[in-house]
Amino acid sequence: MSDAVVLLSGGLDSYTAGAIARGEGFRLYALTVRYGQRHAHEIEAARAVATSLGVERHVVLDVDLSAFGGSSLTSDIPVPKDRPISTIDIPSTYVPARNTVFLSLALGWAEVLGASDIFIGVNALDYSGYPDCRPEYIAAFERLASLATAKGVQGNAFRIHAPLQMLTKAQIIEKGLALGLDYGLTHSCYDPDAQGRPCGHCDSCTLRAAGFAQAGVADPILVR
Repeated sequence: MSDAVVLLSGGLDSYTAGAIARGEGFRLYALTVRYGQRHAHEIEAARAVATSLGVERHVVLDVDLSAFGGSSLTSDIPVPKDRPISTIDIPSTYVPARNTVFLSLALGWAEVLGASDIFIGVNALDYSGYPDCRPEYIAAFERLASLATAKGVQGNAFRIHAPLQMLTKAQIIEKGLALGLDYGLTHSCYDPDAQGRPCGHCDSCTLRAAGFAQAGVADPILVR
């Protein structure tokens, strides 16, 4: 059995990507980054998701990107709500270089583990237009991984798996349900209340609601 590092945010996309990796026979090492985001609910969800996936080890790493700010997720900038989802206008919820930071950390751990595979739940169809979710970005980072590591220059290439990249949110949900996932464990909202209840109006809530509606199933976090 081969090892893989899975970037786990606590959202439904990374949960599904992790389940796909598990289904492909990988032993999972989950990495969650506490990056100074405006709430801790997604960290709690990531722990629940990691337990559900039966990961070998789950590391929650502190890398405080709020020291830089520049995003409504890492500062006091208001989270945009009730807006049309566009892949042209990058919203303030974009965290500068976040996936590059996350993948770099996952790459470092993978090299220590002797693992060649990293899974990330990025999506380039039903998303808010973040540049670090695109297929060309993932391909470029995979190339970088082999240039920037001892393992890579010794001829052992890394593979960055983005199995959800060209799926709609509904297709992701359908795939996860077929894998037996409990999406009630997940958290997606950018701006929940103090109890962790989703706002229902941010981009992430809008995309999630549309995905469940198109999949024809109820969102378990709304019916519990």
